Amino acid sequence: MASCRLMSDYEVSLVNDNMQEFYVRFYGPAETPFAGGVWKIHVELPDQYPFKSPSIGFMNKIFHPNIDELSGSVCLDVINQTWSPMFDMINIFEVFLPQLLRYPNPNDPLNGEAAALLMRHPKEYEAKVKEYVQRFATKEAADAAADKEDEDGDEEMSDIGSISEDEEQPMDDD
Repeated sequence: MASCRLMSDYEVSLVNDNMQEFYVRFYGPAETPFAGGVWKIHVELPDQYPFKSPSIGFMNKIFHPNIDELSGSVCLDVINQTWSPMFDMINIFEVFLPQLLRYPNPNDPLNGEAAALLMRHPKEYEAKVKEYVQRFATKEAADAAADKEDEDGDEEMSDIGSISEDEEQPMDDD
């Protein structure tokens, strides 16, 4: 058994045949509320990679304190600050992202609503995560997320899921 597993274990699709930009299919870790979810992760490698960290974004929606719901961008120290050329893509998909989903950090949120819910009402947080998984993290949603991006071309990843569908429940202003 090889000790070094390559990205061949993952479904990877290149964007415009560009080796520096691609999507990776990512599955929610077992024994978490994210289990069963499928996300399409947009990865962009800077020219200085592996000395500079890749940029990572969730294409279909996820409810998590450290992931921006609209843009899909991820707040993760190891990607944003403490990146090392010793890390590779496998570390991101087998260690960093699963750890982030298992152990959210509500003290450093990109999604304030998710962070507040996790701290005040953990059961409700878990229920909302599961609801998002059912609504937005199916294989079909992951596939559609990438198709939508292809149509939009250069627009940043902000268009995924319209904002209007979230308007029916008012934000609670504590």
